[in-house]
Amino acid sequence: MKKIVSVIVIFSVIVSCQEINRTPKPDDLIPENKMVDVLTEISLLHGARSYNKALMEEKGINPYPYLMEKFGIDSVQLVRSNNYYAENYKQYQRIYDKVKVRLETLMQKYDSIREVEEKRQDSIRKLIKSDTLNKRQVDSLLQDTILINLPQPVSRKRERKVFQDTVR
Repeated sequence: MKKIVSVIVIFSVIVSCQEINRTPKPDDLIPENKMVDVLTEISLLHGARSYNKALMEEKGINPYPYLMEKFGIDSVQLVRSNNYYAENYKQYQRIYDKVKVRLETLMQKYDSIREVEEKRQDSIRKLIKSDTLNKRQVDSLLQDTILINLPQPVSRKRERKVFQDTVR
């Protein structure tokens, strides 16, 4: 009797677990390539917000309305599309692999720009340090500074003093 009850319980558990309610494909599903763009932008916005949230608030930057306007989507459409893709694991994994590749490409691009900028700043610093002329020597060669250092010329005009009568 125990065996029959345990078999019935196991069978009922197995049968009840088989019914999986999947999210139907939404009518306004964001296409996969656009979803890659949206998720890439969301990652960049989250990074910017976590880097300096106070500055974004100070400037009045609200990233989500910007994101929705940029891609012409609304938040409900984004949530529905995200839920649909999340249930389709292989498709969702493919989307996130593309997002990862894009973020790595952007990071390499910005790192190379930063390296070029650092080299430029280093070369400017080296030029300033290697400059043998000091500022005083350069200034003394300028005509304006020579004229400033000369004494004022003596006026050849005689000052005319006008006396007024105090008695009338």
